Amino acid sequence: MAMAPTVKVVLGSIAFAIFWVLAVFPAVPFLPIGRTAGSLLGAMLMVVFRVLTPDQAYAAIDLPILGLLFGTMVVSVYLEKADMFKYLGQLLSWKSKGAKDLLCRISMISAVSSALFTNDTSCVVLTEFVLKIARQHNLPPHPFLLALASSANIGSSATPIGNPQNLVIAVQSKIAFGSFVLGILPAMLVGVVVNILILMCMYWKLLSSPQKDEEDATAEVVADDDVISHRFSPATMSHFTSLNSQEWNSRLESANMRNSPDMNGHVNHVETLRNRINSSESEICSATSGVFESARDSSASKEVTNDASLQKGEETVSSAWVESMDRSRDLSSIQLPEGDFATKWKRMLWKSCVYLVTVGMLIAMLMGLNMSWTALTAALALVVLDFKDARPCLEKVSYSLLIFFCGMFITVDGFNKTGIPSAFWDFMEPYAHIDHAAGIVILALVILVLSNLASNVPTVLLLGGRVAASAAVISAAEEKKAWLILAWVSTVAGNLSLLGSAANLIVCEQARRAPLFGYNLSFWKHLKFGAPSTIIITAIGLVLIR
Repeated sequence: MAMAPTVKVVLGSIAFAIFWVLAVFPAVPFLPIGRTAGSLLGAMLMVVFRVLTPDQAYAAIDLPILGLLFGTMVVSVYLEKADMFKYLGQLLSWKSKGAKDLLCRISMISAVSSALFTNDTSCVVLTEFVLKIARQHNLPPHPFLLALASSANIGSSATPIGNPQNLVIAVQSKIAFGSFVLGILPAMLVGVVVNILILMCMYWKLLSSPQKDEEDATAEVVADDDVISHRFSPATMSHFTSLNSQEWNSRLESANMRNSPDMNGHVNHVETLRNRINSSESEICSATSGVFESARDSSASKEVTNDASLQKGEETVSSAWVESMDRSRDLSSIQLPEGDFATKWKRMLWKSCVYLVTVGMLIAMLMGLNMSWTALTAALALVVLDFKDARPCLEKVSYSLLIFFCGMFITVDGFNKTGIPSAFWDFMEPYAHIDHAAGIVILALVILVLSNLASNVPTVLLLGGRVAASAAVISAAEEKKAWLILAWVSTVAGNLSLLGSAANLIVCEQARRAPLFGYNLSFWKHLKFGAPSTIIITAIGLVLIR
């Protein structure tokens, strides 16, 4: 592609530069509008500067990628609702044999879950749990946070649905799901193991003699019960009348476990509840009659005093009534075990259906069916199976991320129209042929640098077609290899620095904002580990990818 007129090149570069700054540094002092608004601003400037026409801007939006991303996010929401991520978290703490064992588990679980449910989703739901586990065992959090983020990035490279840039590559390259997995899986498995070894070598002393960092020495220790009962879904406050019998039963059982060590104690506790309810009803009657009797007998001279007594009596009635209703609901849950049993089995059946639909989605993708429509079909199947208003689940979808992608597609397409990416690749192409080792190394370095400067998804959008076209001249096999190298390097490049991947930023922000046990993962701590890890693991993948 020839270079566009100078005015269009300059204006298109300004629009892209604004988008890049706001995407990498979303809270810059002169324009703290965030990534999503920044992508829309870049897209709008491309149209205002006449780098793109409005029709070209709409055409630049890749609907299959948006559909695939939306579908996988909805499926992830229902998997979270079915306690999938809670089970993954409990697996971390099950029969743990020390800090090194915990580090290996975090890395493996993060890698596998990221390959299936995207790296961003895994980091969102696992970061707080990893922090709790570290605090509970009085361990320094940063090796485990690094293991979570880096393994999520490496693991997500193995599948087309593991991260956004792989979605772009899978749609543009038309590589089958199974072929994509087989091409990168060996590199991913070896990369995760090597990543663990690098973490072990760098933090062996810390993991051998656990001690807290000086900067978080005041953090509170997390109790065992807090870790076991941890939930990944956002906490909500519900009125007590909205809770079902199963929830009340679980609360009562937990209270009995704390108060009564055996069945006799359980029966006594139930009898105590009956007595309390009876006494509460008596209190309500006596309090009510006392209040209104005193109101009738009050004189004008004591009006203020009686008003105060009336208010106090009403508060007593209200609190006694609420307490009585609370206890009666607890008691009813014990007296009707059949309903609770049926509810439990309905819940288990629904969760099994969620897992089956998810497995079916993965199998369909492996068979080569359209990934976007497969994900959307699975998402709608889960909505129907839930048989409830889907709004609470759909509200958990990151629509801001979808909007960010829309703006990014337009902005990147406008920057491509300036001719700068084509000119850059025309300069590098003679040195980056993938039919010899030196060319592969140069190609990897170009992708590595651009992925950290312009982020990995824009890099894939900018270079993907050009790299593939160059490799296609050699052979179809080399074209496929070029796409897989682009997927591997652009994904692993996210481990280089804290700003290299959205997953890194998610872990950093989630850890920093965690209540009571928050931790600040600094840019330099990440870079100290990320630089050697990225270089070594990238090189290993280049050797193994076929």
